[in-house]
Amino acid sequence: MERLGSIKAFHDRQRELTEKLDPEQKIITICGGTGCIAFGAPDVEQVFRDEVASRGLSESVSVKRTGCHGFCEKGPVIVILPQGIFYPSVQIEDIGEIIDETVVAGKTIERLLYVDPMTGERIAEDHKIPFYARQQRAVFRLNGILDPIDLDDYLARDGYAAAAKALGDMTPEDVIDEVIAAGLRGRGGAGFPAGRKWQFCRQAPGDQKYLICNADEGDPGAFMDRSLLEGTPHAIIEGMIVAAYAIGASEGIIYVRAEYPLAIENTRIALDQARAAGLLGEDILGTGFDFDISIHKGAGAFVCGEETALIASLENSRGMPRPRPPFPAVSGYRGKPTNINNVETFANVPLIIRTGSAEYASVGTEGSKGTKVFALAGKVNNTGLVEAPMGATLRQIVFDIGGGIPDDREFKAAQLGGPSGGCVPAQFLDHPIDYDSLQEIGAIMGSGGLIVMDQTTCMVDIARFFTEFVQSESCGKCVPCRIGTKRMLEILTRITEGKGELEDIDRLVKLGEMIKEASLCGLGQTGPNPVLSAIRYFRDEYVAHVVDHNCPAGVCKALTSYFVEVELCKACGMCVKACPVDAISDGVKKVPAVIDQDKCVSCGVCIDTCKFDAVKISRG
Repeated sequence: MERLGSIKAFHDRQRELTEKLDPEQKIITICGGTGCIAFGAPDVEQVFRDEVASRGLSESVSVKRTGCHGFCEKGPVIVILPQGIFYPSVQIEDIGEIIDETVVAGKTIERLLYVDPMTGERIAEDHKIPFYARQQRAVFRLNGILDPIDLDDYLARDGYAAAAKALGDMTPEDVIDEVIAAGLRGRGGAGFPAGRKWQFCRQAPGDQKYLICNADEGDPGAFMDRSLLEGTPHAIIEGMIVAAYAIGASEGIIYVRAEYPLAIENTRIALDQARAAGLLGEDILGTGFDFDISIHKGAGAFVCGEETALIASLENSRGMPRPRPPFPAVSGYRGKPTNINNVETFANVPLIIRTGSAEYASVGTEGSKGTKVFALAGKVNNTGLVEAPMGATLRQIVFDIGGGIPDDREFKAAQLGGPSGGCVPAQFLDHPIDYDSLQEIGAIMGSGGLIVMDQTTCMVDIARFFTEFVQSESCGKCVPCRIGTKRMLEILTRITEGKGELEDIDRLVKLGEMIKEASLCGLGQTGPNPVLSAIRYFRDEYVAHVVDHNCPAGVCKALTSYFVEVELCKACGMCVKACPVDAISDGVKKVPAVIDQDKCVSCGVCIDTCKFDAVKISRG
């Protein structure tokens, strides 16, 4: 597109594009996020395009690739507009029928509709599906609507209006005051007020300042930032433009892990488009403001999510934190004042500037404003990305949006905040989720990872898993983190192997508190949280492992064995086929199954598969 040399030219272009939007246009939207790609979305998209063309429908029907819808387990996800008909898990053989029956004739195909796991009801329209209907999407609102690499598509939906408003109508101080008034807190984990952070950087002496977008998303199971960069990269760029103007930066960097190739590619294209349109580079929109953004690919070290370690990595040094002060706002990248926010934080900025701080602050709690995107995973029916207001309860997220626990099992706990977070047990299902309320119960918001657990989850084993992750990701610079987490892992491993002693539980608490107090950076300061919170709420499970040599959940292999009750086994062979390690043999036909204890890894698949309740667990 042609370069927009003034704010007036920008508004004229935006008005022209908005007027061209046709709410009645027939559009086949196909999720192009990483999750749906893994399920074969590119092939499905191509066949849709071929079939539309072969039927002579190209003039009246569009095929559009969008960003992630959030419902990743249901990919490839197809939504037919304008009706909003939602078809999950679409296969190539379904495409012809979808075009003929739904796109052309306007009918729904019953067998392809989404089935609500709670009610068994088939639901046709996406906005009526509880997973979507019970969210409050703000940051994520355009992810399933926009073509992520079509600048015009973003402009037509108020894209870059916040940047134009900030550059044309506001001073840098006005922008900072508005973000402070909105109550935006950093979504990367610590929850520090973003406006205050910008203010510190603006007030720091120095002509050269830097702005960094932290897209080094390292929590296991978390992919909020990845999906935002994949689906709405222009929104992140716009947020960075506003922030750069506020702090006085002329250079921005997006630090993104190299294993996010689609996020990197879509962001690169968006940056090129923004430069060509005069929205990045020199004299943006004729305002005299110069700002450009580059991409730096990180190697995937978890510790590089910490600000000073990230800066060290950018400077071609090993990613290791340094003591603070000085803080990056005073002396950061190349020794210059530097502001760092994560992807989701920048995605919130255009919302604040475009609609005003009062409207933004009307959502959320007193101390935590706006919405939060969570990566919902684990023992829950609906997994994926969900966005809810700050202050929503765990019950609302897990049961109303997530569809509850599979197989009618009971909710046991949720791990919030990834390996730096804590376990939230069932007694807090109705506790509000926000920065301050979570601290009261020993958890943290983190970047938004939320792993649901039921009674088949061992709280000792889950603590061991997260401690192993933290220990392996420790940079090794400070002794408390390097050695302390190793000792914690050794103790936890000993307990899961049935070799622990009662004093080990108190040793874990003492070690964890020492590591939190003495570690240099956030990795060590929060790393013991999963262990400490698990002991706080599930000490009885630790005692059972040590005293009774029993894993109540039937997970720890040294304390658990699976066997087949001969009288109940029907020799159907289903467990034999399901076992991932070939540990089950039925010998000859019609002979009850036998589990080889040397091969069995206690995964529980055989129990889930058996329809006759013949597989049992021997504990102790």
